[in-house]
This record gives sequence, C-alpha cells and structure tokens, in this order.
Amino acid sequence: MSIILEIKNLHKDFGNINILNNINVTIEEGDFLVLVGPSGCGKSTLLNCIAGLEPVSKGSIAIDGKDMTVVSPKDRDIAMVFQSYALYPTMTVGQNITFGMKVRGIAKSERELKLSTVAKQLQIEPLLNRRPGQLSGGQRQRVAMGRALVRNPKLFLFDEPLSNLDAKLRVEMRTEIKKLHQNLNASMVYVTHDQIEAMTLATKIVVMKGGVVQQIGTPSEIYNHPQNLFVADFMGSPAMNLIPAKVEQNGKGAKFTISRSQGEPLILHDENTTNLPENVVLGLRPEDIGDAQLRKGENLQISACEVDVVEPAGADTYVIISLGGKEVTARIQAETAAKSGKEMLFTFNMEKVSYFNAQTGQRLN
Repeated sequence: MSIILEIKNLHKDFGNINILNNINVTIEEGDFLVLVGPSGCGKSTLLNCIAGLEPVSKGSIAIDGKDMTVVSPKDRDIAMVFQSYALYPTMTVGQNITFGMKVRGIAKSERELKLSTVAKQLQIEPLLNRRPGQLSGGQRQRVAMGRALVRNPKLFLFDEPLSNLDAKLRVEMRTEIKKLHQNLNASMVYVTHDQIEAMTLATKIVVMKGGVVQQIGTPSEIYNHPQNLFVADFMGSPAMNLIPAKVEQNGKGAKFTISRSQGEPLILHDENTTNLPENVVLGLRPEDIGDAQLRKGENLQISACEVDVVEPAGADTYVIISLGGKEVTARIQAETAAKSGKEMLFTFNMEKVSYFNAQTGQRLN
C-alpha cells in the first residue's frame, strides 16, 4: 500500500496563539481517517491545512508522495465536502455536480457519463433537474458528496458533513458514506466531534485535544486501550468508567481498595499486574461490569453493590452504582431484577481493566 497522506511536525499559529502543536499523521491509500475531539481542539483547522485553505506555520504536508505544503488548493487533487453543503442555489443538481468539471474544460460527454454514474451511486437520479432550495437536508448532502465524487481525487476531505442532519438521517447517511468508502476504496479524511461517527466509519482515528494528538489507532485500539484518561472518557457511549483506587502490591499481584459512601470499601484483585503506583484510576467499560448471575469467565470478581439508578434502554439496561466517589455504569441484559436502593451482585472483568496513573492520566498497562 502506498502512503497517500503524510503530515510531519505540523504547527499552526494564529498570531501568538498556538492552534496545532507538532502533528504527525500518516495514512495509506484506501484508509478512512477520522479526526475527532471536542469543539476547539483544532481538527477543522488541521483539515483546512490539508486542503490548503490555511497556511501552515511549520512542518510539511505530502499527498501521494508530493510535497503540497505551499501548493494552491486547486492543485492538490483533493475534493472537499463542507458542513454547509456550499451548493449554488441558481443551478440544478446536475449543474452543481458537474460545474467543477465544466470549469476545468472536461468534455460534455464525459461530464454526463460521470454524472450518471455518481447519481446512480447516491440514488439521486430523480433530483438532477431540481434546485438546492427544493431539496431536503439529506438530499443536499448527497449532492455535495456527488460533486466531490465526480472529481475522482487522490483524497476526499469531509468537514462535519452530517452535523446539520437529524438523528435518524445521520445514521442513514453514515451508512451511505461507509458504503461509498468500501465500494470506491477511496482515501478519506473526515472531521467530527461525534465519537460514534468516528468509531463506525474509521479505519484509523486521531483523537485530539487542545491542538495536540492524544492517540492514533484503529477503532478497536482506541476503545480497548485508550492511552490516557481523556481518550478513555471521550471515546465510547456510555464512557469508560474511571474509578480511583488505592493499590497494595505483594507477591500475588495487586490489591485495589475502592471507597464507597456507605459500608466497607470494594476490594478487587489482579494477579497479573505489578509495578503500579500507590494511586491509580481503574478503567472499565460498562459492558465489563455485569450481572453476576449470568457472567462467566477467567478473571471475573464478584461483589455486592447498592444500585442507585436503573435506566432501561431497549436491548440493554444501564445500572448506576457509586464507587470511589464516582457514578459507575454497568451494562446488563434488558430483563433484570435490579432495583434502586437494593443490593445486587456484580461481576468485574479484571481481564479488561485499563490502569491509569492518577497524577499524569497516562495509561500504565
């Protein structure tokens, strides 16, 4: 596989304010890279630097092996889909899609062939003679994507393309974009603040905070092995449970003492872990805390905990308990006997625990 995008030591400043700090990202041909993070983390600025809409302060950007750091956007062989769609209101859908090709002097017969292919792919054939004002938000988004697809560029750039759509349409369009990527084997860079979008679409995720890359990895790596407390808390819905604990170590691994507002502290053991500091944060996904009646496994530990809240959610039920001064969520089966104010036996899957340094927030295992 050839490298399609290589960002090296990239910095971006606006005056005295540092927006992007030492960004290093590489993707191969056919990758779907998602830049994710909270508002103001620098992800859209990074996308604009890749597109050439923002000059970089330091560092380099190469597309398909060619240095594009100071090359004009029109010469970068990219296509961009904006959040606002950016369609021409006086042109028909067909004219909007082929306008860029017309400007570049591509023959009418080739424009019509490309338009026909893309319209079929996006299922917008009946809309070609309409104007943008006659379309729904989802239809406009398909047109904006169609305009990018006819270009057949080296790199597709998406800037929060689904954020203006309602929840149901977002899910449908997410599936469309996933299908497009699979069918075209296109290289894509996609910006979102929605971590579910990131997890479902990406082959590779870049998690950003305050202009700094926190972690780069596959959706599975980001979800199961977050590198710090920020990534653990940001990625996943519901988020990873982060439980402060005191550590005692002996020849048989580590013993964790977790305070509770009432009664004895919760004690957990991990025989496979050593060399931890005195204070750690245990990270457990909601699905790794379960109903003791139904869970079986190698390193499951059972403890009775008082239920604070029961939240039915269709196929699952979320049960909230208090540990270490934090609300902790367990994801269990829909039909549960859990009741608020009553004790229940829970399993804690110690095979799946992530350990974080309580001071630095960095992952320890």
